[in-house]
Amino acid sequence: MNLPQPPHLTHFDADGQAHMVDVGDKAETRRVAVASGRILMQPATFAMIRDGSAKKGDVIGIARIAAIQGSKRTSELIPLCHPIPLTRVAAEFDLDEPASAVRCTVTAETVGRTGVEMEALTAVSIALLTIYDMCKAVDRGMRIEDVQLMEKRGGKSGHWVAPGQGSAGG
Repeated sequence: MNLPQPPHLTHFDADGQAHMVDVGDKAETRRVAVASGRILMQPATFAMIRDGSAKKGDVIGIARIAAIQGSKRTSELIPLCHPIPLTRVAAEFDLDEPASAVRCTVTAETVGRTGVEMEALTAVSIALLTIYDMCKAVDRGMRIEDVQLMEKRGGKSGHWVAPGQGSAGG
């Protein structure tokens, strides 16, 4: 009886040592990744963001720039992540007043030999951390949650959508 083989972790060699994956022989293809996450806060903090009255300035505008900047620095922050030329990074923010939450969704794109999932996930994380930083003086209890890959397209593994999600961004 043949048992299914466990998935192969590409960042480890046969001896279990970490290494950067060789992507030199891979074809360059268009690659897209969409990631999302949210930050929950007190209603007064949410109102401050919504109304643009934060003392540090435009929270959403600064978080958008932080997301783009974070995506470009992913290979410096995540060990073994290839530096890749991004062709597009779009950060969108949805204000959810009933939940007192801000959702950030980032779409990252490249034409290259490796995917942009980590760039999209890093961008979302940095955007949400920036919101926390800009508002922590009034609400230290903010909570970042649900940071996840929603969709990826391109490369050998093709198109993937997170369970329970329709096609996101793009």
